[in-house]
Amino acid sequence: MFCKSMARGSYALLGLMLSGCSSAENEMAGGNLAAVNHTLNAINWFSVNGYRAHGGGGSSCCIILPIKWRPGLMAHIEWEVDPNRFAKIKRKTTGFGFDEEAWAAHKAKFQRHSATVEIPEWSGTDSCGLKVHFLVCNQIKVTTSCWGYGSPNNPIKEPKQMREPAVCPG
Repeated sequence: MFCKSMARGSYALLGLMLSGCSSAENEMAGGNLAAVNHTLNAINWFSVNGYRAHGGGGSSCCIILPIKWRPGLMAHIEWEVDPNRFAKIKRKTTGFGFDEEAWAAHKAKFQRHSATVEIPEWSGTDSCGLKVHFLVCNQIKVTTSCWGYGSPNNPIKEPKQMREPAVCPG
């Protein structure tokens, strides 16, 4: 009998200790991870702080973010670009499927990039996940805005289908 009540007391104490360590600044929540491609290239995939998603557009689940924004929140983004998304990979003249050699030559031109950017402030608990905007010259912008791309209230104003400039700013 003593052991059962001692075990219950230990669980209660553990629960109090865990809840005592919790604060609004440390609480985390899941949100959608979305991409908006402003370039003419294909974004094959991307990841943010290790959370991997498919690229180009739409949203994927999930990324874990603090419920309350705090200074210094960073997003480390890695992504793969297909610079010739309209390349035609011919079928084999015999058999089925792609020409593996042609596909390997095309895939060898894929480019991988990475950038670390600050996650902008959101008020209260009004974060709507994280949206990664892929811009020309391998630039990235992120937003937690609940306003969709194209809304006058969305902070990202760059147009879609931007062409790469002849020279990217250094």
